Amino acid sequence: MQLQGMHHVAIICSDYARSRSFYVDLLGLQVIAEHYRQARDSWKLDLGLPDGTQIELFSFPAPPSRPSRPEACGLRHLSFAVADVQRCKQQLESQGVAVEDIRVDEYTGRRFTFFADPDGLPLELYEVPDQMRPRR
Repeated sequence: MQLQGMHHVAIICSDYARSRSFYVDLLGLQVIAEHYRQARDSWKLDLGLPDGTQIELFSFPAPPSRPSRPEACGLRHLSFAVADVQRCKQQLESQGVAVEDIRVDEYTGRRFTFFADPDGLPLELYEVPDQMRPRR
């Protein structure tokens, strides 16, 4: 088996309109498809990143809260590659998003920071030079 990359990550949100706005309007992800699934009383929104990776945003009636503090076993966070973490941090903060201080990865020397989506899902901005980002 040879994995070729990450295709998508699925996220369940508590408030579809709020999360849709966060990922589309604030983070700038491209809407690929959007479907209401009546049988499940659920939305499914496919979002795309420039490298081809996708996020599937789901809504379900009354999903349980995600345990994240203290950190629970399972997916820890999503990390987005950016060219300038400081600029992205400023853009988020100008929109009222709380962003942690920028830190430096002790192993790679790269800068990164964390913030959260509307449901508290930890998201990371990780500074990666253009020439090191995968292209599709």
